[in-house]
Amino acid sequence: MRFFHDLRDSLLHLAYPHLCAGCGHDALPTDTPLCLRCLASLPRTGFERHPYNPVDRLFWGRLPLFAATAQFYFTKDSIIQRLLHRVKYGGGQELATYLGRLMGGQLAAVPRFDTVDALLPLPLHRSREKARGYNQAELLCRGMAEAWERPLWTDAVHRNSATDTQTKKGRLERWQNMNGRFAVPDPDRLEGRHLLLVDDVVTTGATLEACGRALLSIPGVTLSIATLCIAAG
Repeated sequence: MRFFHDLRDSLLHLAYPHLCAGCGHDALPTDTPLCLRCLASLPRTGFERHPYNPVDRLFWGRLPLFAATAQFYFTKDSIIQRLLHRVKYGGGQELATYLGRLMGGQLAAVPRFDTVDALLPLPLHRSREKARGYNQAELLCRGMAEAWERPLWTDAVHRNSATDTQTKKGRLERWQNMNGRFAVPDPDRLEGRHLLLVDDVVTTGATLEACGRALLSIPGVTLSIATLCIAAG
């Protein structure tokens, strides 16, 4: 039976090759979205091993974080821009989970993240998640949980209402747009925990700050932040 299953997959792969999400060229196994060349070319930051990195400094005076990191640099017309666009708008669920596994594998090797108790995806409002079909931050967390063996809590924090798109807003406008938008339905569950808040990209940090403030209002919570990428200067 296994023989026929493998034969079917091989024939499908020949007829509809699974191409690299980065360059669109090499035919790959269905569970591998990036070829080795593209994987090696990803612009890693190395921030996870360095306290006081640019993500950490972004929140100085705004949120008291235990640790903060971003996995990759985001620049215009780069491989990361293509991958992130596919994750957010091109139905790239499997790609998001794969990138999450890369994130989780990196953080698992860094002692200062050892005390993390749970992974929390930055929530989308229900209407926006329904329109997109998924929350990309949750998919990143699912991949991280596979690689890192940390629990994923998808219902720990809720977004109360949808907001206008943040893309073209400045920092003050973003904060005004997000202030008071997040709520924690079961604070007792989070009390005394070290929580890792996860999102796909950090620019001004206004959305993460607003969500982080809601979480830090709970007694004993320690908060860290991890994003897939950071906008490079």
